[in-house]
Amino acid sequence: MIIPAANRLQNVKEYYFVKKLEEIARLNKEGKNVISFGIGSPDLAPSAATLKALSETASMPHVHGYQPYRGIPELREAIARWYSQTYDVSLNPASEVLPLMGSKEGILHLSMAFLNPGEKALVPNPGYPTYTSLTTLIGAQVQHYDLTDEHHWYPDFEKLADSDLQGVKLMWVNYPHMPTGTPARKDVFEKLVRFAHDKKILVCHDNPYSLVLQQAKPLSLLSIDGAKEVAVELNSMSKSHNMAGWRIGMLLGEASYLNLALTVKSNIDSGMFHGLQKAAIEAFQNGEPWHNERNDIYRRRREWVYKILDLLDFEYSREQVGMFVWAKPKKQIGDIPSLVDKILYTTYVFFTPGEIFGSNGAQFMRASLCVPEEKMEEAYHRLVNAKKEGLI
Repeated sequence: MIIPAANRLQNVKEYYFVKKLEEIARLNKEGKNVISFGIGSPDLAPSAATLKALSETASMPHVHGYQPYRGIPELREAIARWYSQTYDVSLNPASEVLPLMGSKEGILHLSMAFLNPGEKALVPNPGYPTYTSLTTLIGAQVQHYDLTDEHHWYPDFEKLADSDLQGVKLMWVNYPHMPTGTPARKDVFEKLVRFAHDKKILVCHDNPYSLVLQQAKPLSLLSIDGAKEVAVELNSMSKSHNMAGWRIGMLLGEASYLNLALTVKSNIDSGMFHGLQKAAIEAFQNGEPWHNERNDIYRRRREWVYKILDLLDFEYSREQVGMFVWAKPKKQIGDIPSLVDKILYTTYVFFTPGEIFGSNGAQFMRASLCVPEEKMEEAYHRLVNAKKEGLI
């Protein structure tokens, strides 16, 4: 390079899966046929009606120009209807719904809109690594709050209230929780809203997993009384509608918060392709049978993951929801990343070490459900043989 990297990169690590997926691609090129339980990238297709809407719209001659930064009105109306029907949350489609190119970009927009250099964001440990990396990239400070197995992976609000919160403006929250699969609970959300009002902190709730294997009615933080005053919510079609690569998400909440996020967004992108928006509108029409069919597939796959984890002598909660299973060894084995690499290079089966989500995940491992059943069965037999041979 003829110039040095920006200082902001000094404290930001490359996303773990970038290098690991390159490593897996190299192994596959060598003919190893790696079965990866790593990332949560749905391998199932969107609904047929969704695909048809994209194809038909893309064939129209007048839809290929720049689109409104707020998205087309029909999409905002569809999102508002979906939130009303799914979460019992009433939203004004004109002012309280902002479509995004994936909810991940919303994390950046909110961080840039509300955090000055040196100000702080509360970030869960363990939690989605992007909360930490984007906070750091913009020059703000990360203040982790603990989520622990002993506290059922929910915030300890007494401990939080007693901590030094000077300079904290945002709090990242994510239920159903990734990576632990902890379900959303109304009483926890109520405590969260009270905490936000008391401490004058904006809560940013990330809610992409609420339709995947959820055992009760899906829950939005915005359904809690008083939440709109102190919270915004991100959601996505990636997991719930098998549209991860389409990059369609949304930011929901009070207009004053969304307008500031839009100020950032409008200086970064030039609107979402019209065909994607029309397809998303169609996808929101997916009925309960469609979602049940997807969840039935994940449910069967999850039983295979349980079987694999039993073989490896790991323990886990069957109350988890979402598209991952979070587990820890029944006996102390030391270094989980070393175990993950040992399994990878002896059986060519890959799992995610929990420590990439924070220090509180160091003794855990995560398995994705985005693997076909026949591949899960093959992975199981590879592991059985490796155990017989004393390789793992």
